[in-house]
Amino acid sequence: MANYQIAIDGPAGAGKSTIAKLAAKELGFVYVDTGAMYRALALFFIREKIGAGDIEGLKQALKNVEVTIQYEENEQVVMLNGENVNGLIRSEEVGKMASATSPVAEVRKKLLSLQRKLAEETSVIMDGRDIGTAVLPEADLKIYLTADASVRAERRYKELLARGENCVLEKIRDEIIERDRQDMEREVSPLKQAKDAVLLDSSKLSIEQAKNEVVRLFRAMGIAGQKP
Repeated sequence: MANYQIAIDGPAGAGKSTIAKLAAKELGFVYVDTGAMYRALALFFIREKIGAGDIEGLKQALKNVEVTIQYEENEQVVMLNGENVNGLIRSEEVGKMASATSPVAEVRKKLLSLQRKLAEETSVIMDGRDIGTAVLPEADLKIYLTADASVRAERRYKELLARGENCVLEKIRDEIIERDRQDMEREVSPLKQAKDAVLLDSSKLSIEQAKNEVVRLFRAMGIAGQKP
């Protein structure tokens, strides 16, 4: 049976992970949350008290860390040195560290081989910042998923409130805009829309509508069953 690759890139808070996860379930693909892998590394750096600006410290720390993905009851479980860290990597602190350290070439190299290996073994939907441009440049379908910064901030605000975290909407919006700038201006694999990617703006779409559009785009290509 042929394996297929769907790459979904876009800025923070656009709904990439949620939409990719739902689309993968409908299509019977494996969902690979690359952002979670970077967050796992960020959690390790925080635990080791290594600052984002300590490039040499980050490089040395990478020698002592392993991030892997397991699947339990069809759910992705991110393992950091054998520990399930799914419940620890979604905080704002970890997110900021992940954004600050992901541009480091050695950090990206550490995870690239695992991401590509997963894509070779099964049909995947993979989301991140550089999936279509760097990780899976030959993906069957590339989507650049975005949304207005204010919409993304509102979504994040509600998510944090639901977790019981104290937060300020305006601050979240400012942080999202700054994260966009960092992601787009970094030297290594900057965030950008691949030339052959489909632009999908989710600002006025529900999660279900955005998921349906991803599934429609893949099925409309008529490629299922055509690979040798």
